[in-house]
Amino acid sequence: MKVFSPVLVLIFVFSFCLTSRLSAGELFDLPDGVHTRWFSFENLTGEKGQGGQTNQGRKGAPARPIKAGEKVTLAEINGPGVIRRIWLTLRGKPEVLSGMVLRIYWDGQDYPSVEAPLQDFFGVPFARQVAFQSCFFSNPEGRSFNCFIPMPFGLKARVEVENQSPVDAGSLFFDIDCTTGDNLPEDLAYFHARWRRENPTVPKKDFQVLPKVSGRGRYLGCNVGVRAVDGFGEPVWFGEGELKVYLDGDREFPTLVGTGTEDLVGSAWGLGAFNHLYQGCLLTAQQSGVWGFYRYHPADPIYFHQDLRVDLQQMSGAMANEILQNIKPEDYPELVDSHKKFDPAVIKEGWHNFEAPQDVCATAYWYQTLPSPKWGPIQPYEERIRDLNLKQ
Repeated sequence: MKVFSPVLVLIFVFSFCLTSRLSAGELFDLPDGVHTRWFSFENLTGEKGQGGQTNQGRKGAPARPIKAGEKVTLAEINGPGVIRRIWLTLRGKPEVLSGMVLRIYWDGQDYPSVEAPLQDFFGVPFARQVAFQSCFFSNPEGRSFNCFIPMPFGLKARVEVENQSPVDAGSLFFDIDCTTGDNLPEDLAYFHARWRRENPTVPKKDFQVLPKVSGRGRYLGCNVGVRAVDGFGEPVWFGEGELKVYLDGDREFPTLVGTGTEDLVGSAWGLGAFNHLYQGCLLTAQQSGVWGFYRYHPADPIYFHQDLRVDLQQMSGAMANEILQNIKPEDYPELVDSHKKFDPAVIKEGWHNFEAPQDVCATAYWYQTLPSPKWGPIQPYEERIRDLNLKQ
């Protein structure tokens, strides 16, 4: 039986009580000059005493349709302040939902710090809907989108959506909940999110989850979607690639590197469907025809002080007979261990990791100081939906 020192016990109790008091403090603290505001179609300005006036206050404007090609500002908020929660729901077919783009602008910048397809931003790739809950996002019944990432701003915030699909979208409901008058630090780190897709990737050229960004900040994590290119799907295993995080001047080799794709999301020896606070796999090829998974880092922070880049290797694995049965001879891949093309005359059996093309998309999330990276718009609608068979 272990005997603990009374001093250590007292230190533990004091630390636990202090942590509990600090974490609970926000629930009953009343900060001077901080005000709560909700933005919705019932109060687009968020002004005090100006909500719910349509139809004599009897639920006159909870939602509105978004026409094809239409861009709608959901909120313009004067700072300082913090966006605390974003909730959205939108009726529409997958091809319409894929056309909806979310953008957020900070402090008067004329280009967005956040830009992603609506569903991808809220945690699920490839325009699929699935119920889940994580530390940052939730979709309680597969019909709505919630984000709880705090988004501070100094001067101004602007949130907009755009329907880039050729079809009018059904009724959009939303709430953007914030506080204003918050006492924020001078060297404020602003929330950023960026989506990108490569279809297909180039073998041996790692997919950039987050291209290089400069400044000081904190990487929050990503959600990733993977669709197998013909011949490289089940039973071929897609997830041998490692995540690589390049920090503060790293060039050829990263400072942080993982051990495999399923390892990244906390699982092992393959990947099934699950959702936990910090890690999960929401889509599997067996159920959805595509893979969709996430890894978030509130508990294990990744800070950067000069610059940051995040890559994910595109690497598959299979038994020799599975390679023979599923991949055309002209597409035989390069093996990772030998750096030579798979040759059935030489290799008869065993497991082999190999370089493989895949269709990959990712939404990365991070905080950083301004100015934001200026990358231009995300890929157009037709490229975003290509090969997804959304109308089936």
